[in-house]
Amino acid sequence: MHQLFRLVLGQKDLSRAGDLFSLDDSEIEDSLTEALEQIKIISSSSDYQTNNNDQAVVEICITRITTAIRETESIEKHAKALVGLWDSCLEHNLRPSGKDEDTPHAKIASDIMSCILQNYNRPPVMALAIPIAVKFLHRGTKELCRNMSNYLSLAAISKADLLADHTEVIVKSILQGQMNYLDSLDELQPSFQVYISQFGELCFPCFWSPCPTTSCGELISMY
Repeated sequence: MHQLFRLVLGQKDLSRAGDLFSLDDSEIEDSLTEALEQIKIISSSSDYQTNNNDQAVVEICITRITTAIRETESIEKHAKALVGLWDSCLEHNLRPSGKDEDTPHAKIASDIMSCILQNYNRPPVMALAIPIAVKFLHRGTKELCRNMSNYLSLAAISKADLLADHTEVIVKSILQGQMNYLDSLDELQPSFQVYISQFGELCFPCFWSPCPTTSCGELISMY
């Protein structure tokens, strides 16, 4: 790992974190996976949610890392570590206690999400990301879910078969009122119709009560 990343992350030195932006992307690209793994360790510590210094260090480092990944087009090289950090956010509280403020791990998840899912046209990246993305449908904040739906719709258009195994989760999200996932189902019609044929009579009655009328009507019209 680059010595500046080692200093900033190893000592959680907020005073030097900004210096990472003075380095060329190519100079730090080989260090990004190791840096992501170190961030995962820091963000998983028991006091992370109350440690403002560590949160600031992590936020700056993630911004620098995702920028370098985009500029060097090295997402496939670092996707496993990036998705691993994203997945680790699900082990922590993502729901804000106040009205608007995101939790520390929701901020990490949001910052990473766009870097990963904007590569919806890269099947190797999506193969790693989509199983984690669908977990956020029922665990993430409203903002995370809203942004996720846009990316998943694009992923469905680009490579529908990667989402086919997760048709049930997407259907349930729509039935719970997340109408923006209908665009994803449009590309998954064969899988959707198989799902309804096999499980519709059993599953749909239990969804009717929480399901907004419009959601159910849209789904029925697709079937």
